[in-house]
Amino acid sequence: MVDTATRTNATPGTTADTTPDAGIEPADSTTPEQIDSAAPRIDVEKLGRQLLGTWAEARLASRALSSRPEMQKVEGLSLKDQRARTFGQLKLLVANGQVHRAFPKSVGGQEDNGGNIAGFEELVAADPSLQIKSGVQWGLFGSAVMQLGTEHHHKKYLPGIMSLEVPGAFAMTETGHGSDVASVATTATYDPETQEFVIDTPFRAAWKDYLGNAAEDGRAAVVFAQLITRGMRHGVHAFYVPIRDADGAFLPGIGGEDDGLKGGLNGIDNGRLHFTGVRIPRTDLLNKYGDVAEDGTYTSPIDSPGRRFFTMLGTLVQGRVSLDGSAVAASKIGLKIAVTYGSERRQFTAGSDTDEEVILDYQRHQRRLFPLLATTYAASFAHEVFLQKFDDVFSGRTDTDADRQDLETIAAALKPLSTWHALDTLQECREACGGAGFLVENRLTSLRADLDVYVTFEGDNNVLLQLVAKRLLTDFSRKFAKADAGALARYVVTQAAGRAYHGTGLRSVAQTVKDFGSTARSVNWLQEPSTQRELLTDRVATMISEIAGRLRSADRLSKKAAADLFNSQQNELIEAARAHAELLQWEAFTDALEKAPDSGTRQVLTWLRDLFGFGLIEKHLAWYVIHGRLSPQRAQAVGAYIDRLITRIRPHAVDLVDAFGYGPELVRAKIATGAEAERQEEARAYYADLRASGEAPVEEKSLKTKKR
Repeated sequence: MVDTATRTNATPGTTADTTPDAGIEPADSTTPEQIDSAAPRIDVEKLGRQLLGTWAEARLASRALSSRPEMQKVEGLSLKDQRARTFGQLKLLVANGQVHRAFPKSVGGQEDNGGNIAGFEELVAADPSLQIKSGVQWGLFGSAVMQLGTEHHHKKYLPGIMSLEVPGAFAMTETGHGSDVASVATTATYDPETQEFVIDTPFRAAWKDYLGNAAEDGRAAVVFAQLITRGMRHGVHAFYVPIRDADGAFLPGIGGEDDGLKGGLNGIDNGRLHFTGVRIPRTDLLNKYGDVAEDGTYTSPIDSPGRRFFTMLGTLVQGRVSLDGSAVAASKIGLKIAVTYGSERRQFTAGSDTDEEVILDYQRHQRRLFPLLATTYAASFAHEVFLQKFDDVFSGRTDTDADRQDLETIAAALKPLSTWHALDTLQECREACGGAGFLVENRLTSLRADLDVYVTFEGDNNVLLQLVAKRLLTDFSRKFAKADAGALARYVVTQAAGRAYHGTGLRSVAQTVKDFGSTARSVNWLQEPSTQRELLTDRVATMISEIAGRLRSADRLSKKAAADLFNSQQNELIEAARAHAELLQWEAFTDALEKAPDSGTRQVLTWLRDLFGFGLIEKHLAWYVIHGRLSPQRAQAVGAYIDRLITRIRPHAVDLVDAFGYGPELVRAKIATGAEAERQEEARAYYADLRASGEAPVEEKSLKTKKR
């Protein structure tokens, strides 16, 4: 093994031959020494600037704020003290002013939607409880008033929300209905005699649950309820409802409970609310998409109840946008800790009689961390595209129904992948740091605990992916909705031909002949971006077309039979949606290569992109072989080339995590401060001096060797 613990300084713009693996040799013929001497170098500063994205200044300002000790999490506090500290930190956010970016200029905001989300995401480095509690106050409660209310509500309520004079809750989720918002049981019944809505939770399962700011701090809530007027239910609408008086006591008809200690995010006072005959003025209906006149007449600019409902929810998509970016940021911090520690920590004298090896030089350690690093880069670049799309829609630049539907689909696709990835990454990083990773002072366990709930709030991940799959099926069916018989016939023939080609072995036989005796030729074919794109795209298209074929008869079945048929395909639908989201990430990574600051950085990022792409193919290798997309020879080449890519990436691993831009004041893990390197150097110096002195004790096994 080669000692790569000492990091070589990169010369910006220095590069070797950037032709991807031209004339590549067998997997075990390229040594780390050869790779290190020929490899290009990363311009860490410029790559870091690229990763900051369009709203770099907002991110840097938020990181500066997060670097302040008073904004950071203190471990080991009691539940009461942690909640008090977090609420106090909200006041510091108000004083700083960054949390007001998205609000209208008419009330002192900046109407900067992208910058608002970018800054919010970086607060995860300070304290996830602070981040999410601020998200409840301004990203959910305040945003609901802004997006679902009208100018009347903006002027009346937003100043108090922005200043934190009125802390609030976002009362959507119920104990009995989480992701199924359309079925919430809370009602808002209009009384024309008093011109009031009467809010009720008719049974225990209808209580609003898991709400931030509900247990202690909230003074008002945006309550989502079924609007009923003149005996007709018009679906879920949002209402501004005061819940406590100035002293913190519940108002008449309102009660609640504290959710208590949770698995993480204990700086947030999550709780439950219930309502019995609570009356609010007619004008406190947030009426942008639906209104009730004094006589009880209901009107809406959107005729379709279903479309109206999804339009209202779509205005609140920023929660999923911000969770996607926050999860990526947490993954970056975890990898910064683990890769830094792994590049300094030594264990076992594998290649030397005296010096222990740096653990990041072990192939298994690289296999554990580098694919996660590649995925984090892919998720980061995908999020930047996602955030730009969000800003375009919410700024009004590209605000059509199609744009909003695309945004909602992207949100439902990427948020699951990034939040699951964050948990996997933080867990693997924890294990890769051994016992040190389990210490709270090194932050990995705490960060993972706080991010655990990200996978189920703002939409359970599996439910969100099902929404993506339904959209993919809809697009597939539209493709043929107006097709003539000839077009359908051609499609059937094409599909049949594809099945024959891929499924009968003809393609496999051809590949086997072509690849015989040469893993290198397989690799050269697979590493082409067009090949990776074809394989990833083909998997999505094939899965959707197969599911569509199985569901073809659903419209002729009874409601129960159709539901059973759809349920039988639910797992496949979710897998297809996940494949679609992975493709989005791969495409974003590939596009980002064109923006790399120099050829050396671009080459390293290309290897990292290939590692991500090959990792996806390896994960689904059985599918590709079963469906005849890869021959056994080429399938075998996937793992071999991943190992080769990992070896190429090793000299750049520290640069790649340094480019994330999280310094010691944001990482706050003792094992990522250089302390481990100092300990190791002290130990090496001690043993070197001991050997040089001639006073080192003799090893017992050396005497036994001499006797032989």
